[in-house]
Amino acid sequence: QVQLVESGGGLVQPGGSLRLSCAASGFTFSNYDMTWYRQTPGKERELVARITSAGGSTDYADSVKGRFTISRDNAKNTVYLQMNSLNPEDTAVYSCNAGRSYYVSPFSKKEDVYWGQGTQVTVSS
Repeated sequence: QVQLVESGGGLVQPGGSLRLSCAASGFTFSNYDMTWYRQTPGKERELVARITSAGGSTDYADSVKGRFTISRDNAKNTVYLQMNSLNPEDTAVYSCNAGRSYYVSPFSKKEDVYWGQGTQVTVSS
């Protein structure tokens, strides 16, 4: 049974920090790229940060560059999001996503995608 369980969300004051974790089970974690998304009511889901399966490459939304850091521990099947210098615009539900694509035949590509349930982050004084 595939599971992605986020934790670490909560209420923090502007300028503060939080560290989100996403614990994976039920699939081969090290084969999957991992992505953190966030969403607020009435807005489209936003990609926050992504890390490749081996951890060799990361990407960030412009809005979080220099403040957020994504990392992973494949031995613990966990991906992290360290969030510093938080501001109210970072308030959202943060969800982790596991994804991989592969070819089942020369012209047929398949994607496996899994989602966690999300954790609320609220930045407010």
